[in-house]
Amino acid sequence: MFIFLASGFANIKYKDWDESIFHFEIHTPIATEMMLTICIFILVAILGYLLLRFSKINKLPPLVLVLAMSALYIGIIVDGLWICQVFKINALNLILILFPLNVIVIFIKVIKDIVIKWNLEYKDKKRVLKDNKLINLCNKILNNALNWPWLALIFMVPLLGILIGILALFGQAPDSIIKAFTETAEWNLSTKLPAQSLEYDGHYLCTVAAGGHKEVVKPIRLGRRGGKYIVVNRQLCIANAFEQIIEEKTPKFHYVVRSFYDKYGYPVAKHINSKYTADFVYFLMKPLEWIFLIVIYLFDNKPENRIAIQYLPKKK
Repeated sequence: MFIFLASGFANIKYKDWDESIFHFEIHTPIATEMMLTICIFILVAILGYLLLRFSKINKLPPLVLVLAMSALYIGIIVDGLWICQVFKINALNLILILFPLNVIVIFIKVIKDIVIKWNLEYKDKKRVLKDNKLINLCNKILNNALNWPWLALIFMVPLLGILIGILALFGQAPDSIIKAFTETAEWNLSTKLPAQSLEYDGHYLCTVAAGGHKEVVKPIRLGRRGGKYIVVNRQLCIANAFEQIIEEKTPKFHYVVRSFYDKYGYPVAKHINSKYTADFVYFLMKPLEWIFLIVIYLFDNKPENRIAIQYLPKKK
C-alpha cells in the first residue's frame, strides 16, 4: 500500500491536495490525515494472514479462523481501493498496482487452502451437545469450513465496527477509509481540485531553493517570479538584492553580469536535478552569498528590508 513512498518515483509526493507542489509532481494518493486508518486496517489484515498461514489450525477454534478471514477481507478491500485509485494504463501505475494485486491473490489462496485443509483433516472432529440444539447448529455450521468464507463476510462488519471505534479515540472519522482515497487530487477516486502548482525556474538559485533538502537550503516562504510561484530562501533573496543594487549603481556592469549569467547560469540549472546536487550548489554559492551580503550592507541603508522584499508581489 505504501509502495509509492519507496518506489523511487520522485514525482509522487507525500503531500495533500491543498499543498502546492511543482507542476511535474503528483499529490499523495492517500490523504495523510487518514493514513492512520489505512495503517491499522493493513496491520489487522497482516495479523490475520500470519495467523492463518503459520498457526496450527487444529489448535484454534473455528470462530477465530473466521475472524482471521474477516481481517483478510478488510485487507482485500483496502488493496482494491488502492488499485481503483491508481490504475491507469502506463508503466508507473502498473508497477504501483502489482504488489497489492499479488497480495489479494495470496489472501484468496490462503483462505482456499485453509478451507480445503480443515474439511479434509479436521471436519469430523467435533463435539455434540445433546441438550442444546442452537449450539449444535452453530457448531455444525462452523465445523464445515465451506461456510467460513461467507461467515467471514458477516463477521467483518462487527470487526470493522471495533476498529472504527478504536480509531475514533485517535481522532479518525468513521468514514476515514473512504476519505483516505477521496480527499485527494489527480487520482481516480479523487474529489478535490489540487492547489496551484509551483514552477521550477531557470534561475539556478531558484532551483536550489526549491529542490534541495529543507534542512540544508532552508526555504522561508513562497515568492512570485515572472507571474509564477517559486520557493524562496535567504540565499536567493540576497543574490537578487545584490543584483538590484548593481543594476541601480552600475547599469553597464549589471548588463555584463546579466548577460554572462543568462549564457551560463540557465544551462547549469538544468543539471540540478536532485536534492543532493541542489545542496551542493547551495554550499558552493556560500562564499558568493557572503560577498553579496557585504556589498548590500555597504550600499544600502536598510539592507535587511531590501532582502526581505525580494520576490514579493508588487503592489499596484
